This record gives sequence, C-alpha cells and structure tokens, in this order.
Amino acid sequence: MPAAYEELTELRGVLARARELSVRTMIFDVEPLVAWWDSGQRALDLGIAAILAELDEVPQLQVLVFSTNSARRPSVPPAAPGVQVRYLASAGKPFRTAPYRGLPKPGAVIGDQVPTDGLLAYRLGFTFLHWNPRLAGVPLGPKIMQLVGRLAQPVIFRKNASPGQTPP
Repeated sequence: MPAAYEELTELRGVLARARELSVRTMIFDVEPLVAWWDSGQRALDLGIAAILAELDEVPQLQVLVFSTNSARRPSVPPAAPGVQVRYLASAGKPFRTAPYRGLPKPGAVIGDQVPTDGLLAYRLGFTFLHWNPRLAGVPLGPKIMQLVGRLAQPVIFRKNASPGQTPP
C-alpha cells in the first residue's frame, strides 16, 4: 500500500482522520504538536496528557509513539489504558527506522515537517497526516524546513511511489 499524504490544520481533525483510517499505530511528532519548540518541561507534560486524553477518538489504536529529534523527555513515562505508549527522544527522523519496526499497520505519522515526519511515514508505508496550520512565531530552522517540505512533498508522495524505497 503506497504511503498517503493528507494535510490537516486542527488536532481534532487529525484524530478524527486517524479514526476513519482505522490506524492501529500513531507516531506523533512532539514539536510543535505536543509542545512548542524550546518550551519547558511543564508544557511537554501537559501536551502529552492532552493527547492521551483524546485517545478515545481512535478506539482501534494499539500503539502510540511520541517521537522527537530533540533530547527532551517527559517527567513521567506516558501511559494509557489499552494502548502501548512509547516516547522516543533523539529519534533521528527520518533516517532511523529501527525503533518503529514491527508496529501494527495501518499506521499514521502526524507531524509538521515533510522532510522529517513525512519521509518517515513514507519509509514506514504509513499515512502522513501533515499538521499544517498557520503558526506565528515559528523558529527559523522549522521555517526553512517548511519551505524545503513544500518542494519535497510532491516528489515523496507522488501517486506511484512505493513505500520502503528511497524517493528519487
């Protein structure tokens, strides 16, 4: 099954779409979906709690992974009844895929960056739910990545692309 691309602007819409897709695995990018870049520990912990509180939106979910390329970690390992919850710091997205091997399919990667989150979804054969609202105050690095992502998106998610292969 080819990796799919969908663009959404609201978290509620992301969870509703994950339910419609009957995903069994969700990989959530941490910054800025769960907590804003360079925000404190409290923001990270509250963001994780907010996502966990909405899991009833996706009743078939078996595995939830919070994934970030930063080194930040929650105060307490996240947990939810009936769902295996993992937190991957310094994840190395999209290059390292070993931590995601064997995750139940179908799956979705929810993130804001095509070059990291989108390419990870492509490599895993998961749907990329591109969370792309208009945000103010985005740091320079993520802004540049968004520009690169606009160019990369049609190449990575072209109609006849095959998951698990490096795009041209």
